[in-house]
Amino acid sequence: MSNAKILFIGPNESGKTILANYLSDTIENVGSEYRPTQGVRIVEFESLPQGSGDNSPCEVELWDCSGDFKFESCWPALIKDSSGVVIVFNPDVPSHLKEIETWHSMFISSQGFHDNQCLLIAHHKPGSVVEDRRLPLASHLGRLPIIHSNLEEEPEDVRRAFCKYLGNVLNTMSESREREEMSIIT
Repeated sequence: MSNAKILFIGPNESGKTILANYLSDTIENVGSEYRPTQGVRIVEFESLPQGSGDNSPCEVELWDCSGDFKFESCWPALIKDSSGVVIVFNPDVPSHLKEIETWHSMFISSQGFHDNQCLLIAHHKPGSVVEDRRLPLASHLGRLPIIHSNLEEEPEDVRRAFCKYLGNVLNTMSESREREEMSIIT
């Protein structure tokens, strides 16, 4: 069975924990009171990635990281051995659109992740109107795959998109491993 360590990062109150709970089928603190994640919360679950070579389940470690910059000194430890990064943000909050550039710089470009190891999730809170409109993203962010999530309207679309993303991550990991093995042989 394949293993993948996926980081969920992004601004405070963007919906990282709700999405992590949904994708892992974890029910925690049902209610609407916001309680920020302190540091990191790790949820483990099996998922069936789409488009990966072997069609077998994958063991996912989803690291739900706090959006609070007071934990910045911990970020290098969180990044270690990561397979992929998902930036979650609320597109209805203008400051989130600017802040995700910082998250991209600190977690993605500085670590050399390939675009297919990354995903942007524009998470819409309950009651907001989801439009598949073009968001005003910086050009380097515009190259990343993006999905709009609304767990009230189309929750299974979010799960399918995550499974497709997971398949891309596993394919990239496999290709990297094959290149490494070939470099040893030659």
